[in-house]
Amino acid sequence: MSFARFEVDKFNGEIYFGLWRIKMKALLVHQGISEALNADDLNNINDEKTKKDTESKAHSAIILSLGDEVLREVLHEETGAALWDKLASIYLKKSLANKLYLKKKLYTLRMEETNELRKHLDEFNRIILEMSNIGVKIDEKDHGIILLSSLPKSYEYFVDTILYGKDTLTMVEFKAALNCKEIQKKLEEKGETSGERLLS
Repeated sequence: MSFARFEVDKFNGEIYFGLWRIKMKALLVHQGISEALNADDLNNINDEKTKKDTESKAHSAIILSLGDEVLREVLHEETGAALWDKLASIYLKKSLANKLYLKKKLYTLRMEETNELRKHLDEFNRIILEMSNIGVKIDEKDHGIILLSSLPKSYEYFVDTILYGKDTLTMVEFKAALNCKEIQKKLEEKGETSGERLLS
C-alpha cells in the first residue's frame, strides 16, 4: 500500500500567511499530530510517549516549513503550540489599522475592463480570507453585492439581470451565474475571431 506524500511551500514572509497556515494545519492533521498546536488538546493525550512524539514531530514539521528569515524570528520557541502562536502574532496583524485597511481594500476593490475575472475573484477571496483570519466577519449575504459592485461597466446588464426579482443573493448562486457569463463571453470572442478569419 502506497501513501501520498504531501508538502507545504516554505513560508518566507512574502507569500500570504493565512493560506499557508491553513495548508500547514491540514498537513499536521493528515500526519495525525495537529493536537500539538493546542496545549489543551495535547494534554488530553494520556500516553506520555505519544504526547512527546506528537509534540516533537509537529514542532519539527513547522520548522521545516519555514524559510530561514522567518525561522530566525521564532527559533527560540520550543513547542509546536508556542511556535504556531508566535507566527500568528507576527504575521496575523489584528490591529485596528489593519482591520480598517482591509475593509477599505474590500469596499474600493474594482475590476478593470482588461482584467481577467478569475484573477479578480481570487483577489476578492484573498481579502475576505485575510479579514476572517483577523476576526473581521462580513455577512455572506453582502459578499455577492460587494463583488457585483466591483465589476466594470461591461457587466452592467448582467448585474441588473441577476439582481432582478431577488431579495438575497448567495455567493454560490452569484459565482455560478458569473462563470456562465464568462464562458458565454469567451465563446462570443472566439466566434468573433473565427468570423474575422473568414472575412479575411
